[in-house]
Amino acid sequence: MNALRSTIFSTAVILAAGVSVAPAWAATPDNMLIIAAQIDDITTLDPAQSFEFSGSDVNRNLYSKLVGFDPANLDAGYIPALAESWTVSEDGKTITFTMRDGVTFASGNPVTAKDAEWSLRRAVILNKTPSFILTQFGFTPENVEQTIVADGNTLSITTDKRYATSFVLNCLTATIGSIIDSKTAMEHEVDGDLANEWLRTHSAGSGAYTLGSWKPNESVTLNANENFFRGAPAMKRVIVRNIPESATQRLLLENGDIDVARNLNPDDVAGVSGEDGIAVDSELRGRLMYISMNQKNEILANPKVVEAIKYLIDYEGMQNSFLKGQYTIHQAFLPATYLGAIDDNPYSLNIEKARQLLAEAGYPDGFEVNMAVREAQDRLEIAQSLQNTFGQVGIKVNLTVGTGKQILGIYRARQHDIYVGAWGPDYPDPNTNAGTFAYNPDNSDEAGATGLLAWRNAWDIPEMSQQTLAAVEELDRDKRAVMYEDIQREHQQTSPFAIMFQKIEQTGRRDNVQGLSLGGAITAVSYWTVTK
Repeated sequence: MNALRSTIFSTAVILAAGVSVAPAWAATPDNMLIIAAQIDDITTLDPAQSFEFSGSDVNRNLYSKLVGFDPANLDAGYIPALAESWTVSEDGKTITFTMRDGVTFASGNPVTAKDAEWSLRRAVILNKTPSFILTQFGFTPENVEQTIVADGNTLSITTDKRYATSFVLNCLTATIGSIIDSKTAMEHEVDGDLANEWLRTHSAGSGAYTLGSWKPNESVTLNANENFFRGAPAMKRVIVRNIPESATQRLLLENGDIDVARNLNPDDVAGVSGEDGIAVDSELRGRLMYISMNQKNEILANPKVVEAIKYLIDYEGMQNSFLKGQYTIHQAFLPATYLGAIDDNPYSLNIEKARQLLAEAGYPDGFEVNMAVREAQDRLEIAQSLQNTFGQVGIKVNLTVGTGKQILGIYRARQHDIYVGAWGPDYPDPNTNAGTFAYNPDNSDEAGATGLLAWRNAWDIPEMSQQTLAAVEELDRDKRAVMYEDIQREHQQTSPFAIMFQKIEQTGRRDNVQGLSLGGAITAVSYWTVTK
């Protein structure tokens, strides 16, 4: 962004806030938070369908759930939110929530158990990508009238068998657990879509903010909900601008045109560190960076080829250069800090080992393959590194580069060869990743575009799927941890996934911005705690 456009934007947002115009280098308004981030992955803001990182950030601030997290104390785990309490039946299958009194949606409508019933039933009936988070408990469009039931100010959910209560509650903290204002939403239903199209670009929640606008690939604007049950936010408006370029984010931050820069590369982090008025925060997140190989591709379905590719990744080289300070090597599907996480890193760059494996597989001269990657700086640099090391054994990599939406579309349709991507947990339980990296109960194309990564890569794993199911049903915490450790070690050796790194998010911010919680490894960002 050039200086003129930067000045124009600063003036525009200041005027919109109703305050006097200041030069571009002056601080942003005291009641407004302006963030630069890459948000081109947003495809919808309907919480029953939204399943991308940036969409999760937005929805966490638009909607409340039955249970949630305290941004100031994430280590405490889930806490009561729209439900003030809950009880569990003797057989462990039914959880009954008592709704908090006096809470209203942004529309002014009261939040009721019926709204919670409608929201959870709707998520199951719509059957969009993240629906598996709920349907894994046996909920189906055909049985939700019997299994998700409101009665007065209580809501009862009955699962198909007994699970650890913490597992069920953790799942309800996911975006899909958002409680929607059913009255407002249904005023916009079209052709029985349960307001799916309207909620793509509008909000109907009880969260700290309402959706002012979403301009794809440009910006998201949130307006404060003064009736938020945890207290009106200090930031009356939040604007998140889609600024992919690190250098541009840095310039805007240094000029005071933005308050927070979320995608600074290591060079720009070093550049702003120590500058007056700027602070840099580092936080271990749950996001993993990985590549995966579509098993529909005959070459990539060869176990020797898969193993060779895992030895063709320059893990240390990338960690110590363009990813420095922002990713740490991690080669298992559970992020560090999760129950059952392991720190085994069995692979390193070994060109000769890879060449030997390819020869044993019948490809001594390599082969040609397509690699799909989102147009984001870190992912592009990873893809280019892979292109280089793969090329050393004769594997020609053709890069398919596109927006987050475009590349996700290819991936979800199982039309990729190799995919470079990131995955973040949906809830703070080990099954959040085990249930997608190591679970695929139906590998057929007819299974639909599920959120299961094993399915997206056509990896048929009936035995591992059963192991994953057994782990989620184990009530003993220590035994359960060991089960996940075992699954991950098998996964490392046999899966078409090469998990490479865990994210360390380095955020640049103006040092007058306080209380910004990015969500750690378990949830998304919170804006309502921010002050200046």
